[in-house]
Amino acid sequence: MMAPLDQARWPVLEVSGLCVDYGRGAGATHAVIDVDLVLHRGEVIGLAGESGSGKSTLAYGMTRLLRPPGRITAGKVLFRPDPSQPVSSLDLLDLGIEELRQLRWREISIVFQSAMAALNPVLNVEAQLADTLAAHRPEMSRRARRDRAVELLGLVGISADRLRSFPHELSGGMRQRVMIAMALALQPQIVIMDEPTTALDVVTQREILQKVIELRDTLGFSVLFITHDLSLLLELADTIAVMYAGRIVEHAAAGQLLTAPRHPYSLGLLRSFPSLHGPRRELTGIPGSPPNLQSLPTGCAFHPRCGYAMRQCSADVPRLAPPPGSPMRLVACWLQDGRQDRPDELARPDELARPEDAAGSRLASAAAPAASDREVAL
Repeated sequence: MMAPLDQARWPVLEVSGLCVDYGRGAGATHAVIDVDLVLHRGEVIGLAGESGSGKSTLAYGMTRLLRPPGRITAGKVLFRPDPSQPVSSLDLLDLGIEELRQLRWREISIVFQSAMAALNPVLNVEAQLADTLAAHRPEMSRRARRDRAVELLGLVGISADRLRSFPHELSGGMRQRVMIAMALALQPQIVIMDEPTTALDVVTQREILQKVIELRDTLGFSVLFITHDLSLLLELADTIAVMYAGRIVEHAAAGQLLTAPRHPYSLGLLRSFPSLHGPRRELTGIPGSPPNLQSLPTGCAFHPRCGYAMRQCSADVPRLAPPPGSPMRLVACWLQDGRQDRPDELARPDELARPEDAAGSRLASAAAPAASDREVAL
């Protein structure tokens, strides 16, 4: 007899061996290289890395939103919509255009990077929310669409009198909330957020993140949250995947990554922002610049910037695998193959990594009294 399914750990989206190129032939740019990723029901996965590391390309490749010359050259993206049917899955890369159109926004929606660019400047908020509903639920009456638009704005903390507002009449934070409301209009199972708080101040970022978590807990959707700001993900995500030069180089729980990073690149990202709690630390950052994806270094792409690089690093590409003694995380680094003496800062025990340690990020206490003293209405 089959054991009861743990719906909380149901893998709603599985990415396997995904590769994305820009262009063709010998001159193609390899923007995403052999990426594996699993998103569980109700989970928030953070995707971190510097600009140009392949984060947005991965998200658009998963959802088949790449524009030419971008193209998927290998891999599978399995969407598993129903936990009561373990064999039920759809490979998004095999679906036709009409099948994709039916799936997008109903099951998988996206909050794009720039709300001002994503929203139509000549339509008010009500018209844009209603347009989404009309496209996917044509049976809804005009009154039902308006009522749903009011409900959606209420979910993200915006009053109904803003329905008649145009995008230019809204603050940055309010526009971003409208985008989140649009993404939730059809109650999708997965919401992909592509750097939705990049242009916002730290207080507004914090309020947006609190709203995302509140809605996730209430509605139960899964989130892939993309940002270059690792400190922000430490506040938000359950697990974090760190990308560099098109590859995932480390994937771990947020608390593990904060207190016990295993990859030198993750360590460099952590040292690039200050801690609000505990002893003051020197900000060192990462020397050099991300590589040109058209001429990647041999071996590990990070080795020219890595202070721990060995001869093997410039010759062979490390495989993403569990490091010794840490079966619940993954890292692609030759220092973690079990045959090397690791520096202390890359060998801290996982026992030190508690989920509450993630509160050390800069968003954990920024302007908290001010936010609690008033109704959040960005």
